[in-house]
Amino acid sequence: MIIIRSIAIPKPLINLPYLHHLRRTTTTDSTSSPNPNHLLRVCTILYQQQNSPDSKLHTSLTRSQFQLTQEFFLQVCNNFPYSWKPVYKFFQFSQTHPQFTHTSLTFNKMLDVIAKSRNIDLLWEVVTEMGRRRLANDKTYRIALTTLASARELKKCVEFFHLMNGYDYGYSLESLNRVIETLVRFKLVVEARYLVLNLTDWIKPNAVTYKYLISGFCDVGDLIDASKIWNTMVDQGFELEIDAVEKMMETLFKTNRFDEGMKLFQSIRSKRIDDLGPSTYRIVIHWMCKSGKIGVAHEMFDEMRKRGIQPDNATIGSLVYGLLSKARVREGYKMIEGIENPDTSVYHGLIKGLLKIRRAREATQVFREMIKRGCEPTMHTYIMLLQGHLGKRGRKGTDPLVNFDTIFVGGLVKAGKSLEATKYVERVVNRGFEVPRFDYSKFLHYYSDEEGVVMFEEVAKKLREVGLLDLADIFARYGEKMATRKRRRERASTLVQGKVL
Repeated sequence: MIIIRSIAIPKPLINLPYLHHLRRTTTTDSTSSPNPNHLLRVCTILYQQQNSPDSKLHTSLTRSQFQLTQEFFLQVCNNFPYSWKPVYKFFQFSQTHPQFTHTSLTFNKMLDVIAKSRNIDLLWEVVTEMGRRRLANDKTYRIALTTLASARELKKCVEFFHLMNGYDYGYSLESLNRVIETLVRFKLVVEARYLVLNLTDWIKPNAVTYKYLISGFCDVGDLIDASKIWNTMVDQGFELEIDAVEKMMETLFKTNRFDEGMKLFQSIRSKRIDDLGPSTYRIVIHWMCKSGKIGVAHEMFDEMRKRGIQPDNATIGSLVYGLLSKARVREGYKMIEGIENPDTSVYHGLIKGLLKIRRAREATQVFREMIKRGCEPTMHTYIMLLQGHLGKRGRKGTDPLVNFDTIFVGGLVKAGKSLEATKYVERVVNRGFEVPRFDYSKFLHYYSDEEGVVMFEEVAKKLREVGLLDLADIFARYGEKMATRKRRRERASTLVQGKVL
């Protein structure tokens, strides 16, 4: 049982000229695109001579007759995204030309390459130089500290702030919060907590800092540490922001601790009901419907409407699914009658609920209706429908041309997965073994090319011949709109144009 204390409620770069003998040349705009032939030539020299002495490398680069601009430097970094040596060698070469001045942009680009190659010593050297030149910014902080934290260089993480303070950057709470947000996004919440605790004497954390830490621990499933941060924050007199409360509540629901999640919700509801918005009610209604507690979901739905909060389509979709999963089909359909523009979330709730009560044909009719009303299905829509019609382990058809096992094994062989195909056949032949759960996502992925377009058309034709019209429509629509990247892009552009119109 996680014990969480209640919250007290107070209400120009100059370009380098062409180095052609000693002839003087003019400068050009640093934002212009570099000559691709020059870029290729320079990158080839950097790659081939990266281990050569600097004098030899610099001579080769000078003879290559290229124009050094900020954009040219960035493109060189893009060509070596994980290799620090060619980029750093080129940086050293650029230092020999006083007419070229580095900016925060070029330094951060180089720093990103060094960070990806995990060269910690060089990274520290570069950030020190950036601090000396006063070129460090928030992106520098994020790149450097994310790299140091992922390498478990925790003392250096703390020392980085002291280093920047030595160059008059100061101890900034805003910078710390941005760093903590970035670390949490990369699942480095333990390192983020270490940084906050060891900088407390210089930077006092605020409610935003604690919010990021709580959200981070919830993301990694560590509710114990999340509740400890919560209690620390309450002891210091801070009021937690509502989105962090929602994160904590949703994590409790995800781990099947519904009673504790509802207890937290009731605590916030009794003390800060004015702070509860659509997102809070959406989370509670979604998980109550998913767990079959339709009465509680309806109570929350009625409360939000009494408070004047308009439910969004995602909330209605969750409630529709909950009603249909309990075979209350008429109520579910009645709920969506008043929606002027139902989106994918509403249709998904309807389809998922109908499939739950084994009404696959009716779910396919909803699929046709959503297409008719201009709401294009997603990959999740197709997978749900295929699972509803074929089951999670597939099924055998009466016609060998539409036999599920034949289609699946053919797809595995086509994708070069002959070993997996053999194992599947062995399990199918010997029915004493359990047939593995079928991965519809991989199945659709294997056929997502131009050959797959033809395959889906043929399969749809065969399915219609044997009377499986619902499956035929699903496969045909997938082949028409989703089978290739080009078709998916055209589908996306059509949706955007439809919304604009």
